[in-house]
Amino acid sequence: MTGGGGASGPGSDRGPDAGTFVGLLADETRLRVLSAIALGARTVDAIGDATALDGKSVHKALERLVASGIVVVDGDAGGFRVAVERFRAAARRAAEQRPPTPGPEVLGATPEQADVLRNFLADDRLTHLPAARTKRLVVLDFLAGRFEPGKVYPEPDVNDELGKWHSDYAALRRALVDEGFLERRDNFYWRSGGTVAVD
Repeated sequence: MTGGGGASGPGSDRGPDAGTFVGLLADETRLRVLSAIALGARTVDAIGDATALDGKSVHKALERLVASGIVVVDGDAGGFRVAVERFRAAARRAAEQRPPTPGPEVLGATPEQADVLRNFLADDRLTHLPAARTKRLVVLDFLAGRFEPGKVYPEPDVNDELGKWHSDYAALRRALVDEGFLERRDNFYWRSGGTVAVD
């Protein structure tokens, strides 16, 4: 089998996008052939031995893989090789095309809060409260901002709001009270501290 130059050559950084890679490797035969090459099989016979596939299946899979540029014929390497550089290029292109993840600012955080929060948020939820008190106070200040000054909240409402941020809403509620961001009396809560936005 021959293959080779042009856009599929070893020096090229182009090639299939990430979706095309996934589609090509969704076929079990092509995946087995690629795996054999990645593990060191360089010839059609060696690939057949490594995969237990017949010659026709190996040739068919190689034709698709070489045509796509995922596998190249490299005389210096003594046969077929995986074009790892194309995987890297596809990964870079996929990363460049991914829309940026909105930061904590879109959740209402101040720039100062956002600097701390982005280290403790995943999918717009808190992963945990920071161990360092200065950072924990910033996170609690942000959470306190979810409650309007002057408004009294029954405990279930506080739990509902804090549950949007972390499953252990009771721990968040206690921390807000302990650090003076919320006051509590008879299972009712109100803001007693924290940053207040001024229009």
